[in-house]
Amino acid sequence: MTSPDRARLTIDLDALAHNRAAIAQAAAGAEVAAVVKADGYGLGAGPLARRLWTEGTRTFFVARLSEGEALRADLGDRDATIYVLDGLLPRTAERFDAARLTPVIATLPQAHAALALAAARGRYEAALQVDTGMNRQGLTLDETAALLGAPGGLRTLDVRLLVSHLGSATEPEEARNPQQLRRFREARAMFSGVRASLAASAGAFMGTDYACDMVRAGISLLGGGPEERADSRLKAVATLTAPILDIRNLQPGDRVSYANAYTATRPMRIAVVGAGYADGVIRGAMGKGHAWAAGALRPLLAVNMDLLVIDLGDGRAAVGDPVELVGPHALLDDLAAAAGTVAHEVLCRLSTRAERIYLGA
Repeated sequence: MTSPDRARLTIDLDALAHNRAAIAQAAAGAEVAAVVKADGYGLGAGPLARRLWTEGTRTFFVARLSEGEALRADLGDRDATIYVLDGLLPRTAERFDAARLTPVIATLPQAHAALALAAARGRYEAALQVDTGMNRQGLTLDETAALLGAPGGLRTLDVRLLVSHLGSATEPEEARNPQQLRRFREARAMFSGVRASLAASAGAFMGTDYACDMVRAGISLLGGGPEERADSRLKAVATLTAPILDIRNLQPGDRVSYANAYTATRPMRIAVVGAGYADGVIRGAMGKGHAWAAGALRPLLAVNMDLLVIDLGDGRAAVGDPVELVGPHALLDDLAAAAGTVAHEVLCRLSTRAERIYLGA
């Protein structure tokens, strides 16, 4: 039974399937792997992954080893490949084995640990991340070449996938993109026959040169546009609503909420809504963001821990009516822009206080 006094987070798995198909079309034949780190960007890695499996997804990426263990349990006996982006940290090899996870080797110490396992076992599977210009994770091209040429080096490792990451894919015309592509091609030339993945969500929409053999789709699976703005090819997966608790009339000079959040300059009607930053509505969006109520986008005047205030204008609304804070009308990328952040953070901040409902499970 749903609770009328709580915010509600509806997760539309049919929209997730639609977005996967749109990414597959844009990626021009490359495999679409799913990035479900941070518990599926806060929406539930298990339900997302199980639906994506039915849509044909066989490869998943997580950040932490513990996330990979949880995802393996969520997927049950499904024979999925699960890559862990943190790589092979000390004293974790047995856990990787037990959960049938594959590390993404991203540093020299990790590479040496993987090579030691390969020498002891005769074979060790891993992915290898190379740094092509983001300067965050991955072996440099020089380190990669040196390890390939060394006795007992990378050629003794069963490299299943070569990975890098674009730092400017949300800006397709940025000069760093072709620079990284050129460096990734240099790395690919060192690993004949090994599958390769350069693009995440944004890069998946940049054409076949960037798609390679696999794209790693994350935020765009959930409706976030590849250029950090709404994209008509994608549907909203997460819809956060909350009820109107009160409707009030203001006169010029009346102040709303704490400090100087908002001061009325005209007679107006406001709605007090039962959600706030404790539910994941980022406080920085007030004064710039909008919510959908009474058939239109309404300015977001104040955001507190448990309550927020919107300008109802001339909209007809009543106590108990739902207000859409994120969803098909109050767009994810628009809220992110208003808060000065990215769609990833908006989703990851959604709290467990909101009641969760999965559609299409």
